Amino acid sequence: MKNNRKFLILDIILVTISLYFALLLRFEFKIPGEYVTFFKVSIIPVIFITLLCNKLVKLYDFIWKYASVEELISIIYSVSIANIIFIIYSYFISYKVFKSIHYRFPFTVHIIFWLLCVIALGGSRFIYRIMASRDETRDAAGEVKKLLIVGAGDAGAMLIKEVKKHNSLNYDIVGLIDDDESKVGQVINGIKILGGRNDIVRICSKKQIEEIFIAVPSIPFQERKEIYNICKQTNCKLKTLPGIYEIINGDVNISQLRDVDINDLLGRNPVKLNNNNINQYIKDKVVLVTGGGGSIGSELCRQIVKFNPKKLIILDIYENNAYDLQMELQYKYPDLDLDVVIASIRDFDRLKEVFEKYKPYVVFHAAAHKHVPLMENNPAEVVKNNVIGTYNLAKCSHMYKVNRFVQISTDKAVNPTNIMGASKRFCEKIIQAFDRESDTEYVAVRFGNVLGSNGSVIPLFKKQIKQGGPVTVTHPEINRFFMTIPEAAQLVIQAGAMAEGGEIFVLDMGEPVKIVDLAKDLIRLSGLKPGEDIQIEYTGLRPGEKLYEELLMDEIALTSTEHEKIFVEKPMEFDLKYIENSILEFKEVINKDKEEVFKLMEEKVPTYRRKK
Repeated sequence: MKNNRKFLILDIILVTISLYFALLLRFEFKIPGEYVTFFKVSIIPVIFITLLCNKLVKLYDFIWKYASVEELISIIYSVSIANIIFIIYSYFISYKVFKSIHYRFPFTVHIIFWLLCVIALGGSRFIYRIMASRDETRDAAGEVKKLLIVGAGDAGAMLIKEVKKHNSLNYDIVGLIDDDESKVGQVINGIKILGGRNDIVRICSKKQIEEIFIAVPSIPFQERKEIYNICKQTNCKLKTLPGIYEIINGDVNISQLRDVDINDLLGRNPVKLNNNNINQYIKDKVVLVTGGGGSIGSELCRQIVKFNPKKLIILDIYENNAYDLQMELQYKYPDLDLDVVIASIRDFDRLKEVFEKYKPYVVFHAAAHKHVPLMENNPAEVVKNNVIGTYNLAKCSHMYKVNRFVQISTDKAVNPTNIMGASKRFCEKIIQAFDRESDTEYVAVRFGNVLGSNGSVIPLFKKQIKQGGPVTVTHPEINRFFMTIPEAAQLVIQAGAMAEGGEIFVLDMGEPVKIVDLAKDLIRLSGLKPGEDIQIEYTGLRPGEKLYEELLMDEIALTSTEHEKIFVEKPMEFDLKYIENSILEFKEVINKDKEEVFKLMEEKVPTYRRKK
């Protein structure tokens, strides 16, 4: 409001000067006496008319620090309307008051006055914007960072405007990169296109670039990955715009930029799953998700609601995560019939109450202890939760005639070297044994490490980098298969659609990735140098940890499915009576010394080779 009062006073001065200069220019600085008289008679009405028009187009309501072309157009509208009224006023005064044509301005004076007013009123405001931006930049903490933008299309052009608008970010846009050779040398919004992707390393070195913004949201995954790999060589910090589908109506905002993370450098194309058959077993059905508040379980719920279930039940022992997910889903899907049940899968009687009340059609079982080193120190707990808990759920699903039961397994179940993996292998036996005896279709889905899930290495590495290092890796040769959380959730749902009973579904996850390479990539993508800015320390393999993981049993051939990335391990013959007797043995041993627990697990899972 204070600044708008200043503009009001300034406009009075500028209108007066503009009209006087219009007369000076028209008469070559020798104004005839009669026009001086008419100027004195007209100046107050002209000021009043102009200020009134400015008020009508709301010029005094704008925050001129953020002025753009739209505000300039408003000034042109106001000045044009004011001049039309001024011309009408001039003719009225000339004929009605002075009774002479000599007491009105020549039409050329009005044209010059219009032009000077637009320049004066518009110029004053844009000078204010420039000065305000400079003051903001001067006040901002930190030095100016040299920025290179990859992508000279619509997203890149809009991103330049956004960066310039937010001067407090202290970015100096050095140039643009685009692979279209015809664009090289041209200028977009004042920024020159310096070259293509192959010039990035040279330009960053020559121009001392500190950060790179990647604004190519619609290019294919493989091309994007190539650009990331080139940028990794520069030691610049990277940020990227999300996929084009996330940019509503092509509107790019600086807040949509995010740090490039390891999801962008996944060693393969993201898996796209076929949803054709999913509607048949989820739409209008009651769906229960155990461990629904966890990283995999919560994403499962987010994916499931897209298929319009009749009811979704989130079952979890930890109320905080379950509550957060409940609030999220109720906000996004106000019509969703959703219940949150706080219960433990260890409690068979409680599970019976839940199944009796809701009669679920599909059960997705994501509840489990999964942290390998912690479970090595607490073997009885992994048996209680993973083994006995899964048995309880599988038995309830049989008793209450659930249509499909989908068990989430892991690559650590293959030739396990830790009790967590061994417990998951026994869970696979449980669901295959129940499948032989029950009308319920039991299946398992086996996949590798999930990027960004609770307990995974990526959040740990990011935290260590933020703290200045060191980044800890257990062994220089350790590697893992990786997938994203949405991929994991979609695979589980897809498996339910493809299930015939007893199968273990396995995802083709490409080549395994070295953990140390992930660490180095994340350090580089943070604009730092591995071994210099951030050290990497090798801490040694933890109890039960493998150098590598396997996704299938070596002695069993896999069969392809209708989806090119999903394979199936055919059911093995496991007797339900054997499983029930084993559960009784597990219930007895969990109260004994933990070595007894390890010994019994080795007996029940012959492929388990404990690593001490």
